[in-house]
Amino acid sequence: MQILLVSGTRPNFIKISPLIQEIQKHKNISYKLLHTGQHYDPSLSDIFFKQLNIPKPDINLNIQPAEREQYIQTTKQAIKEYISTQTFDLTIVVGDVNSTLAGALASKESNIPVAHIESGLRSFDMTMPEELNRIETDKISTYLFTTEPQAQENLLKEGISSKNIIPVGNIMIDSLLHNIQNIDNSTILQDLNLKPKQYILSTIHRQSNTDDKETLKQILTTLIQISSKHTVVLPLHPRTEKALENFELKKLIQNKNIIITKPLGYFEFLKLIKETLCVISDSGGVQEETTILNIPCLTMRENTERQITIEKGTSILIGNDYKLIPKYIEQITTNKWKQSQPIQMWDGKTSERIVEYLQTL
Repeated sequence: MQILLVSGTRPNFIKISPLIQEIQKHKNISYKLLHTGQHYDPSLSDIFFKQLNIPKPDINLNIQPAEREQYIQTTKQAIKEYISTQTFDLTIVVGDVNSTLAGALASKESNIPVAHIESGLRSFDMTMPEELNRIETDKISTYLFTTEPQAQENLLKEGISSKNIIPVGNIMIDSLLHNIQNIDNSTILQDLNLKPKQYILSTIHRQSNTDDKETLKQILTTLIQISSKHTVVLPLHPRTEKALENFELKKLIQNKNIIITKPLGYFEFLKLIKETLCVISDSGGVQEETTILNIPCLTMRENTERQITIEKGTSILIGNDYKLIPKYIEQITTNKWKQSQPIQMWDGKTSERIVEYLQTL
């Protein structure tokens, strides 16, 4: 079996790493790795390949950033051109980014079956580009690998046959558990002069939070308020940094008890999550990572496609009601926060299940 693996962003890299390592154990499966270049910044790409032992891509398209539809169309055409020079039995796409949909469309139009890892997650918010990508990718996928029961229910409601839905668990957790020793060995706390449970980690990167000046200003004002009692660590996504500059807001968080960093490597970032008092974030993956590490997560979104992290995990939605954040932090500091519960198949063996299934095709 010859597989095309399509990847383009930091979350994609985290998800493909354990899959590649598992595929490499099987001589009857080979693969080509295609990097679309969606995350072109070295801090969001190169360091992840190095830390997660991902081989150099067989091809890097280096597609320049563009509006969603234009990027998907350009990337789809470039992937189709590459496919036309190769022979593939299957394309595997992961997650919900623009590269995911582009890879699925290119393969479908080239008559290559598509397998989607992380199928069926739904926020039911059609203003989210990721939601559009998830739905469209699932519609054209032949094999739909799900992380949790609600995802399977969502797919069945959308008319997808149960025989095409394969519960396998959460592949992001494979990366976390496989690398726990490297995470523990990170010196990021010493580098930033931090002590465990004496800081709060925050990340902001979703367009709904970065592209509106007033929303971003409210988030920063809340972080400033928090920083009067707790050190806040804020790794800046390139989109967020650009927004801070465009809106002239960076001066707001300078000279405060806020540590601003560039995007961090995987080990460094997970170490900060593992030792923080809590996380304030708008990330989907962080909701899952904090759940496994039993760290409180205040999610700055109106909805989430990872509802299980609220039902069984440590996450809670705060929407744009930022005044709730200090109140929640008070609960956390007095040990009144909910504890994470075990989630079926979030056990570090998802990549094994996927490859075991591929062996049956």
